[in-house]
Amino acid sequence: MSQTWHGLAEPAPRPLGWADWLRIALRGTPLFILLLFCFPLLLVLRLPERLIFGQARPVTPYITQFVCVTACHILGLGRVMHGKPMIGPGAYVANHVGWLDIFVLNAGKRLYFVAKSEVAGWPGIGWLARGTGTVFIARDRRHAAAQTRLFEDRLRAGHRLLFFPEGTSSDGRRVLPFKTTLFQAFHSERLSAILQIQPVTLIYHPPVGEDPRFYGWWGDMALTPAILSVLAAPRQGRVEVVYHTPLKVSDFADRKVLALTAEAAVRAGLPHAMRD
Repeated sequence: MSQTWHGLAEPAPRPLGWADWLRIALRGTPLFILLLFCFPLLLVLRLPERLIFGQARPVTPYITQFVCVTACHILGLGRVMHGKPMIGPGAYVANHVGWLDIFVLNAGKRLYFVAKSEVAGWPGIGWLARGTGTVFIARDRRHAAAQTRLFEDRLRAGHRLLFFPEGTSSDGRRVLPFKTTLFQAFHSERLSAILQIQPVTLIYHPPVGEDPRFYGWWGDMALTPAILSVLAAPRQGRVEVVYHTPLKVSDFADRKVLALTAEAAVRAGLPHAMRD
């Protein structure tokens, strides 16, 4: 797994006053209640769903999507979609800005994230990720064949997987170079003829008066302060989700050309001033 992107120096978090803590409580409490109710419901329904439908999950992804849509409303985060999610078998690739990406992308479309194996052990987040069907990977060549089979099985079961090919999150003001390794799985014999890859660009606009990189998470920033700063914002900004034209895997000779084309599409979706 690639190292954390450092780029420019991170902005120092501002001290939280009593009004900030009040907003944190007013937003954090309903979010906690939402997860407390919906996550156990998802786990309870997953057992009969697995027994009846096997790998397919025709019910529980709607719970995840409901949670994410509701979470965006609770936070007050504006969400604007451009373009349409693809129809048919495929996977999404997007730029990675921060922890809000999970809610924003799942709110727009029922999908499953692909995450580094370390995430499975993170307190709280790892538990939620496992329960919602996240695919965990170790970027080790010794596991490449097994991971390709896993991707194949999930995609052929109708799951839409979402990859963050940059390998890390950033300040949201640029698109980092895409890693090409994971794109190899798309060229497997079982998938290449039917699979599409849809590039997605996330464009975050900060609250008025805040640093343009407000929603980013990078360098040595700790997760808890990053979450608290968003919960404490007097008013939220907004995020644009741009769905680009899907790419047919069979049209590309190898993973490197496919990765470069997807990267170019995601970068082109950023406002010109934000392109690195």
